[in-house]
Amino acid sequence: MIERLCVIGVGLIGGSLARALQAAGYCGEVVGCSRNPEHLQQAVDLGVIDRFETDIVTAVAGADMVLVAVPLGAMGSVFAAMHGQLAEGAVLTDAGSAKGSVIEAARNAFGGLPANFVPGHPIAGTEQSGVAASFPELYRDRRVILTPLQQTAPDATARVRAMWEATGAVVDEMSPEHHDAVLAATSHLPHVLAYTLVESLSRLGDSDEIFKYAAGGFRDFTRIASSDPVMWRDICLANGDAIRKVIERYIDDLQQLAAAVRDHDGERLEAAFAAAKQVRDRFVENNAGPE
Repeated sequence: MIERLCVIGVGLIGGSLARALQAAGYCGEVVGCSRNPEHLQQAVDLGVIDRFETDIVTAVAGADMVLVAVPLGAMGSVFAAMHGQLAEGAVLTDAGSAKGSVIEAARNAFGGLPANFVPGHPIAGTEQSGVAASFPELYRDRRVILTPLQQTAPDATARVRAMWEATGAVVDEMSPEHHDAVLAATSHLPHVLAYTLVESLSRLGDSDEIFKYAAGGFRDFTRIASSDPVMWRDICLANGDAIRKVIERYIDDLQQLAAAVRDHDGERLEAAFAAAKQVRDRFVENNAGPE
C-alpha cells in the first residue's frame, strides 16, 4: 500500500490514478501539485486529492510514491525542482507518452538516473482533459507499459507495477526504444492524422457546409482531435524521429491507395479494405471494452 502519493499534474491521467487507488483502498493520502491553485482546489472539492501544494519541494516531502503526469516539455523542470528533495526510498515514476525524452530529462536533471526512477506510460485516456474528466475506472483492463532501465532497482519496478495493478490495469514491460516505436504507430500517428484531417477540411472553400453534413464516421475518426494540443505538440517534438518514420510509411501507403482510385482498380481497393477490416475486427474482439 502507498502511504502518501504525490501527483504532479492532477489532470485526467493523474486524477484517475488517484481516484482508482482510493477506490481500491491502496493509498493513504494523495497530495496534488501544479502551478494553478484554483485547479488544485477543484481537485480537492471533487475528492480526487486530499490536499495540495504549488511548490514541488513541499509537495514531494514525505511521499513514498511520486507520479509526474505533466506535458513532456515540462518534465525536465519538474525533475530539476525535486532533485535532492525526495524522501529516502521514495519511488519516482511518470506517465509520459514518449519514454526516450523523459529518461533524457531525468538524466539531465538528476545528473544520472536514480535507482528508484521507473519510467511508465498508461495506455489509456479520453479526448477530454483536466481533473473534472478523471474517473476511477479509466485504467481497468487497460495496459500500462513500464520501461525500467538497467540501473532501475527491481523493488522500485515491483512497487510501480503493484500500484497500477491495483487500478485494474494490465502491466507490461519493454525497452524505452521499443515503446516509442510502438506508440508512434499505434497512438501518435492516429492523433496526427485526426488533427490533420480536421485542419485540412477547415481550409476548404466552404468548410461550414463540409462540417454541417459530416456524419458519424467523421465524428468517430476525429474524436481524438479534441485532445489537448499542447500535450500532443510536446509528444510530436519528443518522439519526432519515430513519428516521422510512420508518417512517411503511411504517406507511401496512401499514395498507393490513391493510385488504385485513379486507375479504377476496384479489386485492389477491395483487397486493401478487406484486409484492414479483418485486422480491425480481430483487434476489437481481442480488446473488448470501451474504445
